[in-house]
Amino acid sequence: MRIGIIGPIGCGKSTLSQLLSKHYNVPLVEEPVEKNEFLPLFYQDKETFALLSQNAFYSSLFLLMWKTRNEPSVVCDSTLFSNLVFTELLRLEGIMSAYEVALTYAIADEHLKRIPDVDVHLVIVRNEDQLFENVRKRGREIEKDQYDYLKFHYKNYYDVLDRIFKSYKVPKEKILYLKVNDMFQGEEFEEILKKIEERYKILEKKNLTIKI
Repeated sequence: MRIGIIGPIGCGKSTLSQLLSKHYNVPLVEEPVEKNEFLPLFYQDKETFALLSQNAFYSSLFLLMWKTRNEPSVVCDSTLFSNLVFTELLRLEGIMSAYEVALTYAIADEHLKRIPDVDVHLVIVRNEDQLFENVRKRGREIEKDQYDYLKFHYKNYYDVLDRIFKSYKVPKEKILYLKVNDMFQGEEFEEILKKIEERYKILEKKNLTIKI
């Protein structure tokens, strides 16, 4: 089972992906964004570094997913679709130009052709207050004083993601929205596992799972 985690900043992608990787004992593709040297530069000067940072993130994630392309089971702490949400949000916010967005999509499309899809796109759903609180708790210096950027991100994230799924004709059966409360502890994590496995059975019946 190949699982991709998607969700807005501070939703808990890393936490859930680590838990799932450990539970299923499968490789974890960790999102490379936080270790990318472009990230602090992007937060300092979005107009200058939006295009550069977006494509640096795509390229880093692509390489990690390429290395696991032959794994029948893997958990990805992000996906190329997840990254495209950021591109669209930067366009809507007027930070990336139409040309920059088109170029980014062209690169992403070339990446998508070369790696297998995931079986299930897990979309973590949290309300805005929870997201802001999670960002505050983790206390990353680069995320301080980013209220307006995060506010716009949270307001538009799920609508933009839905449009991207439709644009790329992702079957609705492969998309699993998970509305969560705590950080995936106890009964909530057990319920998440149950939903994942139920959805995978549906995908198998409809022959929508990825064959490696």
